[in-house]
Amino acid sequence: MESLFFNENITTSLGVLFMRKINSDLENINAIFLDLDGTIYMGDNLIKGAIDFLNRIEERGIKRFFLSNNSSKSVDQYLLKLEKMGIPATKEEILLSTHDLLSWLKVENISETYLVGTEGMKEMLEEAGVNTRSEEPQYVVLGYDTEITYQKLTKASIYLHNGVPLVVSHPDMVCPSPNGGLPDTGAYLALFEATTGVTPKHICGKPNPGMILHKITELGLETNACAMVGDRLYTDMEMADRAGVHGILVLSGEATAEDAANAPQSPSLIVDSVAQLC
Repeated sequence: MESLFFNENITTSLGVLFMRKINSDLENINAIFLDLDGTIYMGDNLIKGAIDFLNRIEERGIKRFFLSNNSSKSVDQYLLKLEKMGIPATKEEILLSTHDLLSWLKVENISETYLVGTEGMKEMLEEAGVNTRSEEPQYVVLGYDTEITYQKLTKASIYLHNGVPLVVSHPDMVCPSPNGGLPDTGAYLALFEATTGVTPKHICGKPNPGMILHKITELGLETNACAMVGDRLYTDMEMADRAGVHGILVLSGEATAEDAANAPQSPSLIVDSVAQLC
């Protein structure tokens, strides 16, 4: 499939933020934010051409950051996974929904929680001073728990029935895998809503534009010189729209061309995979 241009006017809820096309050579792009699952790799397998693409943007001097809603892993675990795939990265280049969650908990002055999440997520929260196994939690925290047990579901449900509010790391319903979609945090959230009637007070992660805007500000860049590359319309491309950066949709993960044609989001560019970029 050839690269497709969408509207020259990129429109968000704030109005038209810039009026410039983007093509697959990424001309005038100074920083790129890369989703991982379905964009750089699928499960434990690299997307074909991903390494060559990363080498090309490095040669061009384009700053790159890895951005993921997948809260099942800590930063150190992501660095190890990327290293095993031949992708060197630093902690500063990893931006997770768990970081967004921690920022929200800090603003809300929340330190006592009951976590439905992995050991990796627990590690990140507890390193930041958040108790994840409180007997008197201020919030139930729901993440992408690939180590889920019925005991966790039961205890969290009881807290929710007793009026403890819920915060969620990200909204994704499905985690892409080589064998098809797997239940993600949004699917767990649907379970809790069905069994307790509780809806979350807040959902962190993409499409919250703050996940990238703080880094763009830190780098002193203009939003129209930045791009978000991802495989999901309702998180990756929605965040690009809200942040005013270019959205590049790859069809190597969840979204299809048909999905894009019927979506409210406005990607600047659609390609089969990152292999077609730069």
